[in-house]
Amino acid sequence: MCYGLERRSHAPSADILLGEASMGKLTTHILDTAGGVPAAGVRIELAKIGEGGERLLATATTNAGGRCDSPLLEGPEFAAGIYELRFAVGAYFGERSRGLPSPAFLDVVPVRFGVADPDSHYHVPLLISPFGYSTYRGS
Repeated sequence: MCYGLERRSHAPSADILLGEASMGKLTTHILDTAGGVPAAGVRIELAKIGEGGERLLATATTNAGGRCDSPLLEGPEFAAGIYELRFAVGAYFGERSRGLPSPAFLDVVPVRFGVADPDSHYHVPLLISPFGYSTYRGS
């Protein structure tokens, strides 16, 4: 289970009112490729990006497995659009690594992505090291 998963409440969408609720979900996990371990204790923020700016939807902290066992977003709240996950990896490496430069090369890693099919499972993993990262759409 994600530590401190906090969702923001919003008014029901037209889809909910019409009974056409989405069954999709958004999940993530983080692997520390430098240490060869899951990245535990990383703070994550999820925002939805729109014409009027962004709206923070959820915050979480990864568990010992580097995962959020509960989806960050699911069901009718998971709609088509642009989202951004922000991973606070600078704090993670600052607490675990000695001999790294200060300030750290990476602080917050933003991953902005689009959801075209909100009925699908979007899994956005992050592979990190103190000097680089990669991501992809997983399953």
